[in-house]
Amino acid sequence: MKAKMDYEVDEDGRDYLALDYARRWIGGVCAGFAGYFDIEPALVRVGTVVTGLFFPKIVIAAYLIAWLVLDRRKPRP
Repeated sequence: MKAKMDYEVDEDGRDYLALDYARRWIGGVCAGFAGYFDIEPALVRVGTVVTGLFFPKIVIAAYLIAWLVLDRRKPRP
């Protein structure tokens, strides 16, 4: 049920995990994960904030690593 086909996909036609600057709030990490798993970005953001309340150092470190490692997702023309 991948309805969001307005982004680049790899050679096999599958979506890939990447930053999503089109729907980002801060760095595009949560929007990228939401696009990959085909869920709403708001759910991922809420989950990140709630998890960050209990494990702030781990969440901040994971977010920064994902922001540095993941590719940028480019919208199709």
